[in-house]
Amino acid sequence: MPARSDSALVVVDMQNGFCHPEGSRPRAGRGLTGVAAAIANTALAVRRAREARVPVVFTRHVFRPGFADLGVLQTQHAPPGIGLLAGTWDAEIVDGLGFREDDLVVDKVRFDAFLWTSLDPLLRGLEVTKLVVCGVSTNFCVESTVRSAVMRDYPVTVLDDCCAGFTSRLHTIGIEVMRDCGFARMESVTAGFAFRQELGIAD
Repeated sequence: MPARSDSALVVVDMQNGFCHPEGSRPRAGRGLTGVAAAIANTALAVRRAREARVPVVFTRHVFRPGFADLGVLQTQHAPPGIGLLAGTWDAEIVDGLGFREDDLVVDKVRFDAFLWTSLDPLLRGLEVTKLVVCGVSTNFCVESTVRSAVMRDYPVTVLDDCCAGFTSRLHTIGIEVMRDCGFARMESVTAGFAFRQELGIAD
């Protein structure tokens, strides 16, 4: 039997509402810089993770009708109409990532994918002790999730070319904070990051 990986790839919030040109954020003038490249690079990361038998977990930022669960801070950042309603096209994982209907999905209502979700017990149940993280947006949900992972003692690798921010400057700031504060090490899937070799996954 192949050895079980002790790592997981967590793909944060790569949904139509954020990543598709017709999504709620781009239509409100809040599109992401470099998102097309991030989608293509994340698809490569997902493929490499599957080849290495590394679990892939997708998170979705979704709200209930009426947006009672939106929260104070998110109200400041939400565009008119808000979007990301659970069960709608806007909330679904964007095409092109290799997402499958039987993939692991964790829904959330805050930037941090661990807060009030099943992500931590899911990872513990999979016997995961190390994370590779990518997604959108770099300095909001990705950085919040990485910080929370570190507080739970998960060593984190961020695939910086599989992330996108609302501006290139915000993306760069998020990467620099995570790297320079020691929250995560940075790798690039286009520069040859391979889950099996980099993470020491045995055959």
